[in-house]
Amino acid sequence: MNTEILTYILILFPLVGFFLSGLLGKFLPKVVVGSSSTLVVFLSFCLASVIFSRINSESPPIVVNAFKWFTIDGIQIDFGFQIDQLSIMMTMIITGIGSLIHLYSIGYMSQDKGFCRFFAYLNLFVFSMLLLVMGSNYLILFIGWEGVGVCSYLLIGFWFENWEYGKAARKAFIMNRIGDLGLLIGIFLLAKEMQTLDYISVNENASKFSLDGPMILFITVSLFIGAVGKSAQVPLYTWLPDAMAGPTPVSALIHAATMVTAGIYLVVRSNALYSLAPSVQEGIFFIGLLTAALAAFYALRQNDIKKVLAYSTVSQLGFMFVALGLGAYTTAMFHLMTHAFFKALLFLGSGSVIHAMGGEQDMRYMGGLKKFIPVTHITFLIGTLAISGMPLFSGMISKDEILTVAFVHNGFYWVILFIIAAMTATYMFRLYFLAFCGEFRGTRDQKDHLHESPANMTLPLVILAFLSVVGGFINLPHFVANGKWSKLSLWLDPLINETAKNKFEADMTSLSIGTEMGLLISTVVMFFLVGYLVRHFYVTKKQLPLPENEYRGWERLSANKLYIDEIYNVLFVKTAEGLGKAGRMFDRDILDKSLDCVGIGAENTGNALRRFQNGKVETYLLIMSFTIGIILVINFLVFS
Repeated sequence: MNTEILTYILILFPLVGFFLSGLLGKFLPKVVVGSSSTLVVFLSFCLASVIFSRINSESPPIVVNAFKWFTIDGIQIDFGFQIDQLSIMMTMIITGIGSLIHLYSIGYMSQDKGFCRFFAYLNLFVFSMLLLVMGSNYLILFIGWEGVGVCSYLLIGFWFENWEYGKAARKAFIMNRIGDLGLLIGIFLLAKEMQTLDYISVNENASKFSLDGPMILFITVSLFIGAVGKSAQVPLYTWLPDAMAGPTPVSALIHAATMVTAGIYLVVRSNALYSLAPSVQEGIFFIGLLTAALAAFYALRQNDIKKVLAYSTVSQLGFMFVALGLGAYTTAMFHLMTHAFFKALLFLGSGSVIHAMGGEQDMRYMGGLKKFIPVTHITFLIGTLAISGMPLFSGMISKDEILTVAFVHNGFYWVILFIIAAMTATYMFRLYFLAFCGEFRGTRDQKDHLHESPANMTLPLVILAFLSVVGGFINLPHFVANGKWSKLSLWLDPLINETAKNKFEADMTSLSIGTEMGLLISTVVMFFLVGYLVRHFYVTKKQLPLPENEYRGWERLSANKLYIDEIYNVLFVKTAEGLGKAGRMFDRDILDKSLDCVGIGAENTGNALRRFQNGKVETYLLIMSFTIGIILVINFLVFS
């Protein structure tokens, strides 16, 4: 079967699953719905693997045009798909991890009355994300972009009977629309300036823009605003922690494999444009750095297990944008991949913990869980070690590459990122020790309810734990065999702008092996030191988190997220509500009453005239006589 047919089938499988679950799900057993929804995504992964085996790092892009879509002002837009090293990498992450999350959801959502609806939304989510990453032009990307936005709204607000969950869904939807407006403006400007939206044509003709020229700055900033909204960067990041309102598998899908990775994909796909806008790249770097720092600070004193992981995602996305801002596009994609492994593992592991605890998410009421849920415990520990920087684990290798690139540009950047990495290890070890070590602190009913999750929930954990350990070996540090083991860098090499590629190579080769080893040793020492200190504090000394209202100083600021949500609420939500109330008051008390007065006046006039239109002849004779008399009197007065 040729690649073109495989591409169509790969993309359509999740859409078929969506219609099957959405239209026929209520007539089928849950096991059929869950299994078929999982199978279609897994089959897409298998087809992606087949396509992956047919291309190599030197293969040119394969464009599959389904049909000519429309032509406007001489711009021909085709509805097609592009198979290249970047799109197939993203496709395998989406479908591979997506199929594991679907399998996990069969057990997690087995008792939910919205089981069929949930799987329909999941399949539609995967289909939209495939459109986003496999489309051959920016317009198809935008269709998928909006598709994942709608699906996130449906899934975050899945339990819509809860008013707060509905608010979280609306918050995510509205904040993403702000970013989407920027993306749409950027697409329009690209079409106007380049007379095309195809990726290949845009990259080939990007040199028509002058370096840091006004138009390229406006286009790249507009596209980046879209990335800021979708990938939850400052200032549009507050929606992502609230997205925890959805079921835990939704959190795993959004945070690990789909929605939040879209912004990184967009910038990497547009790297030829961003290489011509170094000023914008500098802005991307500082936005990423600020986001990584703020989110890590917030996570230090969160007690909800999912909130800690949510702010962790925001912080790790900040690391990826730091890499993008430094022009290290393959490094950003490397951390995106490893992050997908260990963050999916951590979220699904937290779901297994919540499942065992009967819905409890507060870590202060956990403790000692490693005795009750051993598979969840060991896999969660692996995920914690990976994100915290355990030597040779995937997260350590990819994050250390970002720190190394930062060091080349400015040693001070490395220091800041090093501190953020230490904060990451701190809040993750805190989460692990509070949840799994010590004595159980929950109720007797919760303790009696504790049990390991079923096999369809633990199997994805085991697979993701394995990937979290070995995933980093796909792109070992540059000094290992002179970069010959940097397989991911070699794989993405054809898609990276020559200027950015040469600069990255020059930066990495400028470092001596001794310096790079010194940086590596520093992060390893930091990992073990932080692990020891946090364990000493929470396990040896048996310290427990204080209630939020007892925090003081920096702890209070961390627990309350610097009150950013409250500030946004006053500045934007309350302002919008005030304008809405003012508009309603104007409509009800002024406009409506003014129109009512007109109506009442017309009605009263009609009532008055109705007295004379009563159908009685004598009344009409009287009126005529009276009128004639008035006329005669007036004439007499005038002519006399």
